[in-house]
Amino acid sequence: MKRFFDLIFSLSLLLIFSPIIGMVAIFVRVKFGSPIIFKQLRPGIYEEPFHIYKFRTMTNERGSDGQLLPDYLRLTSFGRFLRKYSLDELVQLINVVKGDISIVGPRPLLMEYLPLYNAEQSKRHNVKPGITGWAQVNGRNSISWEEKFKLDVWYVENHSLFLDLKILYLTVIKVIKSEGIQNDNQVTMPFFTGSRNDHNQNSSTF
Repeated sequence: MKRFFDLIFSLSLLLIFSPIIGMVAIFVRVKFGSPIIFKQLRPGIYEEPFHIYKFRTMTNERGSDGQLLPDYLRLTSFGRFLRKYSLDELVQLINVVKGDISIVGPRPLLMEYLPLYNAEQSKRHNVKPGITGWAQVNGRNSISWEEKFKLDVWYVENHSLFLDLKILYLTVIKVIKSEGIQNDNQVTMPFFTGSRNDHNQNSSTF
């Protein structure tokens, strides 16, 4: 049922938003050059890796040491605009069509985080990740990692079609209001280094 909903919904959105996706692709090519798509390995259901797609929002500027500059220096005003209205994530509808992710589910995070989760937090991988989720409509980047993971696990244990529809409705409201995009003064969430006072770390690795 969920897979059928994902396919119908994602294909419909791809058709509806195809002019916007095309325009964003052109602007990204002009602003940032090639490639226009940012591709990164992320853990999916049961921690199986897949490549997630996003429109680029940052330059590839590097310092004198050859390392990439901090995010806040590479994120342009155009990139902020794409993130503000979640336009950079439109190409993730392709991931939904491929079956990598669902429309709704816990957001797929970095592979480096896998050994840092405790047993409870690892439950977030018991369902397919999603473009939007319960944590996104309840704070997004404005809440702590621990709060976000609790919301993710709550979704895993309570997910239903009705809840998914509610999350989609709330997502539209959040995007319109541009709420929860940044964490304090940072342009992205700080790197997750493990939960404080948590001695029951999950040591599973790929």
